[in-house]
Amino acid sequence: MAEEVRREWFEKDYYAVLGVPKNATAAEIKKAYRKLAQQHHPDTNAGNEASEERFKEISAAYDVLGDADKRAAYDRVRDMGASGFGGGFPGGFGGAPGGGGYQTVDIGDLGDLFGSMFGGAGGRTGRRTQARVRRGADLETDVRLSFDEAMAGVTIPVTLDGPAVCTTCHGSGAAPGTSPVTCATCGGSGTVAVNQGFFQMEQTCPTCAGTGRTIETPCPTCHGTGATRRSRTVRVKIPAGVKDGARIKVSGRGEPGGPGMPAGDLYVRVRVAAHPIFGRKGDNLTVDLPLSYPEAALGANVQVPTLNGPVTLKVPAGTASGKTFRVKGKGAPKRGGHGDLMVTVHVDVPKKLSKRERELLGELRDEENASPRAGLGV
Repeated sequence: MAEEVRREWFEKDYYAVLGVPKNATAAEIKKAYRKLAQQHHPDTNAGNEASEERFKEISAAYDVLGDADKRAAYDRVRDMGASGFGGGFPGGFGGAPGGGGYQTVDIGDLGDLFGSMFGGAGGRTGRRTQARVRRGADLETDVRLSFDEAMAGVTIPVTLDGPAVCTTCHGSGAAPGTSPVTCATCGGSGTVAVNQGFFQMEQTCPTCAGTGRTIETPCPTCHGTGATRRSRTVRVKIPAGVKDGARIKVSGRGEPGGPGMPAGDLYVRVRVAAHPIFGRKGDNLTVDLPLSYPEAALGANVQVPTLNGPVTLKVPAGTASGKTFRVKGKGAPKRGGHGDLMVTVHVDVPKKLSKRERELLGELRDEENASPRAGLGV
């Protein structure tokens, strides 16, 4: 029976992360995860690094506890860790069933933990750790857009300074005219089997360091690393309707990995400038619309600005200041359409009146039959 374990399973109490007991049901775990994920989701906590890290921790916990097989394996590992790793061996996996043969264990991220016991390149890191270490680093950068650019969507160039794929060997690490060859030690698998008592463990190949390939003639430019430091430009497509603080992932455009390993990802955080007229709430846009007293009292057809030019809004007679009208489909772009435009009207009280306006308002006041304060008893 092969069993994959991870270093963080010893270090992280995923039940505590989600705030549930160890005997929690699958439904209770799912409910706890959804509540915490909604509370700490990056979309609702833009720029809050603490919430972003907490969201990652919550997601990692649910990735294990939300899967019945992973949860069972996690519980076994935690139980063995609590009992001193059992059987005198780190991880406490015990012997093979029936007391004979070997139990194959992919030590994964436990390679660093076990490395001091076994020594050598193979003991320092497991296959999964090697892949993670040699994968290129993720990069993050900010871009600033005007409100109109965010609404329309744009493709912008982003300049990055740092490690980039070597232009001489195109990332292979091998000199021009040559190619990496399959590692003779591991046969290209990147791992070798090492017998340790009752266990047969897979460890990183000491010859190729887990890549499954070796370079006989290194590239003279990058010296076999597959990367050099230089400036490069990545064109990033920003979707229409992007929100301020949105984080866009561009796969494979981060730092290059080692020869034969994938590049990291590029994350672009978008900063959107405010608009002098429009506000935004989710996918809806907002606008304040002044009305004259006669327009509010008698009703009127008024022009309202939108992203695509003005539209006519019918204001009914007797409209109170502060009332909000919805203009459907005139909000921010979103998947499958647009949000709405929320128009809040405000009755504009003039500070200066002409003589004729004063006379007309005086006549109107005298004609009113009831005081608007009658309900206050005054």
